Amino acid sequence: VQLQASGGGSVQPGGSLRLSCAGSGSIFRRMGWYRQAPGKQREFVASIIISGTPTYADSVLGRFTISRDNAKNTVYLQMDGLKPEDTAVYYCNMRNLRDYVYWGQGTQVTVSS
Repeated sequence: VQLQASGGGSVQPGGSLRLSCAGSGSIFRRMGWYRQAPGKQREFVASIIISGTPTYADSVLGRFTISRDNAKNTVYLQMDGLKPEDTAVYYCNMRNLRDYVYWGQGTQVTVSS
């Protein structure tokens, strides 16, 4: 099983970025994103189950949108209204039908003026 994340970068406050993470080698019942800022613990951002039902952390609700393409085994995170406190390394996370959990390699998101 491999997860390949992409789409990070630098943006000004209020800007947008879209992250993608493609999984291979399994069927994933749950896909999601976590993030880790310098000096902080990794935290949950959003997740989506195979039926398409999403869950969001309160800090991103209304600004971030998670979606998935089951045919491509890919999860997306559309991030709008970015704030400096969103700066972190973002990790994709996938759980397969046997409840094994896999992590992507992380992609840096920097929000700064």
